[in-house]
Amino acid sequence: MEMISWREFEKVELRVGRIIQADRFPEARKPAYILHVDLGQELGVKKSTAQITDLYEPQDLIGKLVVALVNLPPKQIGPVTSECLVTGFSNQNGEIVLCVPDYSVPLGTKIS
Repeated sequence: MEMISWREFEKVELRVGRIIQADRFPEARKPAYILHVDLGQELGVKKSTAQITDLYEPQDLIGKLVVALVNLPPKQIGPVTSECLVTGFSNQNGEIVLCVPDYSVPLGTKIS
C-alpha cells in the first residue's frame, strides 16, 4: 500500500449524490449502466458509467444515495463521457457493492 500525505488526501473530492436516472449501457464492453447523479446545487447532475449490473437493476438505483469522486477529468467510455466515479467495493464474488451513506445528508456534501 502506497501512503499519501494528508495534503494529497485533502485534494480528493468525494461527495454524496443521488441517482436520478439509470440506463443500460449496451455499447459497453462489460455490462454496465449509465448513471445520472445529482450532486446538489453547486455541482449539478453528472454522468457516470458503472459496472454494477450483477447486484443492481436500473429501477432499484433511482433515488439511491451514493459516494462519488468528482474531481477526476472526464473520461470517454465509448459514446459516453463519464464525469464522476461512483464508488463501490468488490465482494467475495467479485461483484461491485455501492458505497452508500447510512443516513441522508445534503446532496453535494463532501466526505469528512
